[in-house]
Amino acid sequence: MTDAPVKGPASYFPSIEKKYGRPIQEWLDMVEALEGEAHMQRVNWLKTEHGLGHGNANAIVAHVMAGKT
Repeated sequence: MTDAPVKGPASYFPSIEKKYGRPIQEWLDMVEALEGEAHMQRVNWLKTEHGLGHGNANAIVAHVMAGKT
């Protein structure tokens, strides 16, 4: 087991939870439910419907689309 720092999109997750007040799994589940939508369509949905910033929205979508949920 390693204590290596989290890298990639998941490194945003603690700050997303703190800033937006929802568990990261809730965000991941919402984005997964948008099956069939393109990456940027999902990012724009998070931004317009939930007020996420671009970087945070992109991190969530990238994680889901990489199949890491």
